Amino acid sequence: QVQLVESGGGLVQAGGSLRLSCAVSRSIFSIDVLGWYRQAPGKQRELVASMTRGGVTNYADSIKGRFTITRDHARSTVYLQMNSLKSEDTAVYYCNARELLTRMDYWGQGTQVTVSS
Repeated sequence: QVQLVESGGGLVQAGGSLRLSCAVSRSIFSIDVLGWYRQAPGKQRELVASMTRGGVTNYADSIKGRFTITRDHARSTVYLQMNSLKSEDTAVYYCNARELLTRMDYWGQGTQVTVSS
């Protein structure tokens, strides 16, 4: 089992920044892929950014150049730095981890990000 706990969401004005954190309950060396997803009201959950165990990152086109995914092995934490936020970034943001050995996916409880225009 892997527990994920997100934090850092909130209300921000357009053009502002937020940093989301996701604390992972075990060493992230045991995680194959760490990712951030989001789900806006009435829309499907979509991938925002991901990072493989080897450090390869992948970003959704809509946030390229504005968001950055990073990780801290010592803290077993993955971050999502969000800059130049837009109203369309409003959503619940979820942390995801795919376990290396079992290939199972785990999800956090989500954190709300609201961008006011």
